[in-house]
Amino acid sequence: VGCGYGPIGLFAAKKWPDRQVDMVDVNERAMDLARRNAAANGIKNANVFASDRYQKVSGQYAMIVTNPPIRAGKAVWSDILTAAGEHLAKGGLLLVVIQKKQGAPSAKKMLAASLGNCEILTRDKGYYILKSVKK
Repeated sequence: VGCGYGPIGLFAAKKWPDRQVDMVDVNERAMDLARRNAAANGIKNANVFASDRYQKVSGQYAMIVTNPPIRAGKAVWSDILTAAGEHLAKGGLLLVVIQKKQGAPSAKKMLAASLGNCEILTRDKGYYILKSVKK
């Protein structure tokens, strides 16, 4: 969610070639770059489409990964985190890359409240990777 030019989604598509990876963003240029990067790397299992957060996303996912668009404002990025549970299959993972100075502690609390759990997988140089599981 908020795929940008595609590094996270394309990594996932390359790592799990037997899985379909859906990548969404609201920025046309970002989506175009993600599509170009998929083509340049021979990645065929990535689908890039326009969606403001989850508006055009349907179905249940085994994993949602986001480096949320902090500059879009807390209302936007907090909605990405708290609404993820509606789109995760039971046992599905939500992984979030976020800087401490951009709200990692409050994101952790938000995820614990909305999904009932949140752990810090790793942190390095101010970046955190948070993980929540849909029970």
